[in-house]
Amino acid sequence: MKKIYILVVCIITNLGLFAQENNLPQYLNYMGDNPFVITPAYAGIGSGLRIRVNGMSQWLGVKNAPDTQSFSIENRIGDRFGAGLVVFNDRNGNTTQQGAKLTFASHLTLSRFNDSFFSFGFTYSYNMFRIDTGNFSGPDSSVVDNRSVNSSNFDLSFLYRFNHYGISVNISNLLDKDKDTFTNGEPLVLRIYSVFNYYIFNKFSANYELEPSFLVEYFESDKRSRTDFNLKLRKKTHDGYMWVGLSYNFLNDQFLNPNSVAPIVGLKKGNFYASYGFGINTNKTQAFNVGSHMITIGFDFVRSASAARCTQKYYIFQ
Repeated sequence: MKKIYILVVCIITNLGLFAQENNLPQYLNYMGDNPFVITPAYAGIGSGLRIRVNGMSQWLGVKNAPDTQSFSIENRIGDRFGAGLVVFNDRNGNTTQQGAKLTFASHLTLSRFNDSFFSFGFTYSYNMFRIDTGNFSGPDSSVVDNRSVNSSNFDLSFLYRFNHYGISVNISNLLDKDKDTFTNGEPLVLRIYSVFNYYIFNKFSANYELEPSFLVEYFESDKRSRTDFNLKLRKKTHDGYMWVGLSYNFLNDQFLNPNSVAPIVGLKKGNFYASYGFGINTNKTQAFNVGSHMITIGFDFVRSASAARCTQKYYIFQ
């Protein structure tokens, strides 16, 4: 049993080395009513200044399991522009990653008659990646030095909204690694493509809205892809809303064998926002951990409405 445990942990850690570098882990954190972290083109859409602080601990019970903290802030600039910043810290086994993403977004109204909008986002990212070899063991461990790499990159995002429907396409890490710096077989291509879709149903009641959504990510380096299927139900309150949701996460070649199922709850009261999610692992790692936890705390500060229609519409209850 001990050998199986070690094997599972090693597989998890090694997968994290490539999934982690130059990429803020997205597992569940965007579900805290914060699509800006996966689609920078959302920056500046909404009622005003939006702040989110997120903490995510995966595979509790497994030593050195992934642990991520992030801070995001985004706001409208003028009538039809937006800007945002994400700062994050991530640890996975013997690897650590800190970084920041700075975004500028522009919003256009395609049709005032049917609420048709297009948004474009451009992001600069700076990443500090480190591997600590102090815990390595084996005959060659003494000759392996710690490795630290700092790098810059760029992301593009496109968002189209039509009434209650929205779809975004994102391309992360446009630049490849420097092939003269990396000679040990690591993938030089870091690009990640993602598509996020949602639709808000609110015709059945003035006090409720139902939002199904899905996120698909494709990693160009090794041709992997994954999907989140999500469902959220919001109930309007006199000073905000409350909601419950469920996320179903799987690799795209294993639809009926999900990685996790995560129930999530949230509350917005005045300017304050909070949500909590618990990921239940459904794969073989379940025997070695008690699931994953996500907590999001946020504040929304209302500004005067923009004269540009393209920045006014976000969620129905806001």
